[in-house]
Amino acid sequence: MEWKLVLSRCLLVWVVALGCSFGHRPLQAEQNLSAESADVQTVVQKGLQFEGESRWQDAIHCYESAIKKFPQSVPLKRRLDISRIHYDVVRRYGDSSFTNAIERMPPATALDLYSEVLGKLELNYVEAIRLDELLTKGTAFLEVSLTEPDFLKRNLSNTPADAIENFRLNVHKMVKGQPVRNRLEARNVVSAIAVQAYKQIGLSQTATIHEYVAGAVGLLDPYSGYMTAGELSEVMSQIEGNLIGLGVELSTENNLLRILEVFEGSPAAEAGLRIGDHILQVGNAVTAEITAKRAADLLRGPENSQVRLLIARGDLPPQEVLVVRKRVEVPSVVSVDMIDLDARVGYVRITNFQKTTTQEVDIALWKLNRMGMRSLIIDLRRNPGGLLDAAVEVADRFLREGSIVTTRGRNGNENRNYLARERETWDTPLVVLIDKDSASASEIFAGAIRDHHRGTLVGSTSYGKGSVQGLFHTDTAGGGLRLTVSKFFSPLGHPISIQGVDPDIRVETGKETGSEVAESSVAEPSQEGNGFSTNSKIVSKKPITGNPSTPKGSDGAKLVDFKNPSQDMALRRALEAARNSIKLSQLPK
Repeated sequence: MEWKLVLSRCLLVWVVALGCSFGHRPLQAEQNLSAESADVQTVVQKGLQFEGESRWQDAIHCYESAIKKFPQSVPLKRRLDISRIHYDVVRRYGDSSFTNAIERMPPATALDLYSEVLGKLELNYVEAIRLDELLTKGTAFLEVSLTEPDFLKRNLSNTPADAIENFRLNVHKMVKGQPVRNRLEARNVVSAIAVQAYKQIGLSQTATIHEYVAGAVGLLDPYSGYMTAGELSEVMSQIEGNLIGLGVELSTENNLLRILEVFEGSPAAEAGLRIGDHILQVGNAVTAEITAKRAADLLRGPENSQVRLLIARGDLPPQEVLVVRKRVEVPSVVSVDMIDLDARVGYVRITNFQKTTTQEVDIALWKLNRMGMRSLIIDLRRNPGGLLDAAVEVADRFLREGSIVTTRGRNGNENRNYLARERETWDTPLVVLIDKDSASASEIFAGAIRDHHRGTLVGSTSYGKGSVQGLFHTDTAGGGLRLTVSKFFSPLGHPISIQGVDPDIRVETGKETGSEVAESSVAEPSQEGNGFSTNSKIVSKKPITGNPSTPKGSDGAKLVDFKNPSQDMALRRALEAARNSIKLSQLPK
């Protein structure tokens, strides 16, 4: 089975390995950046601090943000690469489905998995691959894993540290100069390295081979990667719109987990959890002392099991709450209501694009229609993406004809032009809210609306993630692959990658004060009434989309209170644009 997705950034890893050793602690050489600007040096120093504390997600976020400003900086790219490899190793070795598989799987089966992965890459990846480069990158993964405490504790607890370090510093020599003309030769090289790792330091051959499996995929681009059986199962549950958990959407804020959304009828709602609550402890684990992903993992568990939380709410003393985990139907459309009863402006927030999104949008539109809706605001802020088909179907609800998005890949089957159909099309004036975290499927929708001049975009430039991923199950093992299979373009042929989608009315948050500043590129109607108008595939910036117990970011995203737009300038400007769109729609054509 294959699903097509558009995936996210923070939890994914990629590295360009150059045959050199990757150490665990920051390299002293990185301290000397005289050739770089002072700004780059400042960023690297901040990132190195995160690395020294093993705060890999914070390091990744730090370097990624800087690279958008300094795309040619070699030190930034190198530190980002290393941080991503470290994060990937930590991620996998914190997943019991992966570690259990390592213990059970014989080396021959692991080699079959490696061969299968190479075959899927050759057939499906968006660009032609070079097997020698995949081997080099797999070696970089192995080198980094030999510095990670979780990996060492699991696999090499009785091996002297100096023996491990000696092997780590020399393992790349086993790859250099090896002829790799086909998958069989690549497999033989990996097998030989695995044998030597076992002989020299007692490392399980299966564990060694899995680093080459992860490295072959995880280093291709920011959105491709190897998925453990547990991660694959979770993704499939999210695509279907249900999973076992508490039914909350989380964000990280000052090392604390903050509740952004409590889904109606969920265990969290039944236990009395509220939007804005902070989770201080999960069981005996203090959330400030563990990674956000680890805390989110602790929230999950078997159906009908219980989890004890310590909750902080405003100025009240922390309180313990016991929540029963249940299967949660996760909505992707929330906060459906009239934001302005007098002007009859409707509001819909779409949190992600999943299998149920189109049906949920239809229900929301008809509900608002019965309430007399005359204009509509669709809020895509913090929406990381989801299913390509879902984004196309929702855009089709507002476009009568023409292209919605085109995809282009190396495999001819990936070259498609998705077209709008006239039936079931709404003519309601439309305003779309976007921000820097609106990605992939969100950008497909926003780009189509803007290119067709179908509505007004308000907010800040979107994330800029313009590639499509396919989700592939592996036959050899219980995990899967997430591979970039194509890139997508807006109806007018604009690439989304890196540059994103620009709003018509820009509202930016001030870096220092947190204040918001708005500017408009849309002419608004004058007081006399004369107006002008301006001329299975996943698409998500996260590896897993729509997860109700996965943190949504580390930058303290603002809570959305659509009932109180005075506290949200972007929403306020969207409401003004929606009211103006009603006036425009009443002008003679």
